[in-house]
Amino acid sequence: MMNKIKAKLSMLDLVTVREGGSVAEALALSLRTAQHAEKLGFKRSWLAEHHHFLSIASSATAVLVGYIAAGTTSIRVGSGGIMLPNHAPLVVAEAFGTLAELYPHRIDLGLGRAPGTDALTMRALRRNRVETEQDFPREVSELQELLGDVRADQRLVANPGAGTHVPIWLLGSSLFSAQLAAERGLPYAFASHFAPKLMMQAIGLYRANFRPSKDLAKPYVAIGVPLVAAPTDEEAQFLTSSIYQRVLGILTGERKKLQAPTRDFVHSLGEAERSAIADFLGMAVIGGLQTVAQSFARLQEMTEADEFILVCDVFDPDCRLRALDIAQQA
Repeated sequence: MMNKIKAKLSMLDLVTVREGGSVAEALALSLRTAQHAEKLGFKRSWLAEHHHFLSIASSATAVLVGYIAAGTTSIRVGSGGIMLPNHAPLVVAEAFGTLAELYPHRIDLGLGRAPGTDALTMRALRRNRVETEQDFPREVSELQELLGDVRADQRLVANPGAGTHVPIWLLGSSLFSAQLAAERGLPYAFASHFAPKLMMQAIGLYRANFRPSKDLAKPYVAIGVPLVAAPTDEEAQFLTSSIYQRVLGILTGERKKLQAPTRDFVHSLGEAERSAIADFLGMAVIGGLQTVAQSFARLQEMTEADEFILVCDVFDPDCRLRALDIAQQA
């Protein structure tokens, strides 16, 4: 008998381009995966803004949100997240306001304050703009205003956007966004799928300092969870070698497409490389049904999270969908 897990299941899609595959195939798989997650009863499907990665095709995030929303009917779709320093708040408000008008009550706007790319691409995106720590809270306020009801004295109005009240989430891997989300009474998602070190501290800070808002009466926490599930623990470990290769490439700056799984990949690495990968994937859930269920229960007990946002980049598309089946069963 499986323990009942309180947390809802959602997913974060990086629109991964696989070795031997194309961007068009990655986009098609992203839609197919969201449709499958919807059938399984997942709460939401998010897309992440990244730039200048051969293996990630989610740079035009708002466009992809529309693509996934158009191909589904009930699952919430949104950004996990839009990297706000790369964009003018008005442009974001108009894009997500348009999406909200097209797909009412289904669009989320998750915001991050990192560039989501390297320094060269960051300069290309921002041109000569220099971001300061004070800019992100101010820009979040701008978005809240632009997506809210229009005031009589409001000079700048987003159209579409005004009055749509697109739910805003703050995302982060440090304490900054946790504190800001608490102050604003916004839902908070911690990026534990790649930076789990400060997870418990950030969640604690958020809950301790949360101020209820008109949008949210009590704290709401989601955590990113890397997932590789298979019929057996042994197969799951084998499939995870694709993820290990990706993480090593991120850590070393080698931007390759997602590689096929290989046996004994971890054993070919040095101790420092294995340790770095383990730190990156500290919250990963890897295994068969029973192991996944136990891991979910452990995460639930540790974090009391309201939602697990799964990141599942198994190389074989059918095995990826199977992993979501196993997660839902668990």
